[in-house]
Amino acid sequence: MPLVNTIEMFEKAYKGGYAIGAFNCNNMEIVQAITEAAKECNSPVILQVSAGARKYAKPVYLKKMVEAAVEDTGLPIVLHLDHGADFEICKDCIDGGFTSVMIDCSSRPFEENIAITRKVCEYAHAHKPYVTVEAELGTLAGIEDEVKVEHGAESYTKPEDVEEFVKRTGCDSLAIAIGTSHGAYKFKPEQCTRDPKTGKLLPPPLRFDILEEVSRRLPGFPIVLHGSSSVNQEYVDIINAHGGKLVDAVGVPEEQLRHAARLAVCKINIDSDLRLAMTAGIREHFDEHPEHFDPRQYVGDGRKYVKELVKHKITEVLGSNDKI
Repeated sequence: MPLVNTIEMFEKAYKGGYAIGAFNCNNMEIVQAITEAAKECNSPVILQVSAGARKYAKPVYLKKMVEAAVEDTGLPIVLHLDHGADFEICKDCIDGGFTSVMIDCSSRPFEENIAITRKVCEYAHAHKPYVTVEAELGTLAGIEDEVKVEHGAESYTKPEDVEEFVKRTGCDSLAIAIGTSHGAYKFKPEQCTRDPKTGKLLPPPLRFDILEEVSRRLPGFPIVLHGSSSVNQEYVDIINAHGGKLVDAVGVPEEQLRHAARLAVCKINIDSDLRLAMTAGIREHFDEHPEHFDPRQYVGDGRKYVKELVKHKITEVLGSNDKI
């Protein structure tokens, strides 16, 4: 089976009331963990590559690893560019064999966002095979590689803009801003309440009113949520118990993401949770085995935790298990 685009995947997800996990990958172990988990859960999956991953591992290595995962698992897998900054980057990925790209001009004026997104769509859709395009309206706070938006500078998606934007650009899916954010510190303490029993932060609710209005205006159209790691506390606790210092790290509650997946959200992006799981396994291993120096030993433990995490996300959050 070759790499696929998102069209059929999202059609099934929208009708079925579930979402596809879009997991960021940077190396072989993360690719293996994600795809082995998806195989065991009989789930379609999206492997996405950020600007930072392209610099770290080089696009050709990443593409070959994802192609190896397709050969190994037989799964329908999308190779997606995450946060393409301009037309040239998107074109390079399309020409290099990516089956889906995101053009992120959300920080630019509305008309400029439309013009650049339309240019990417025209190029991607004329490609053989057809490459799907994700666009974005609204901006998320937080940091993801080169995407940096200060808290307070983010902006919710305006539902009244979405129909014109989709019609004029021809994009295949739309990322919207309803209160998620990038990174492991998604919310400032003053945005949250604090659990009196555990002392941990409880984040504010997502703006489902915006999602519902966007869905009403774009019936049947696939919506995407970025910045959707939940910052699972079990991995934060492991990291902190073994020399880490993640204070007040908090993410998006999983029950809110599951609710979004039952609505119009067909793609949920997860990155920071993978990093936390990998780091937890490595830190724990070094603490328990200070004599070890073989990367296969400690990175292998990180891979194990990432696989466990992805299986949990597929079955308990995304609902995409047994959908092939």
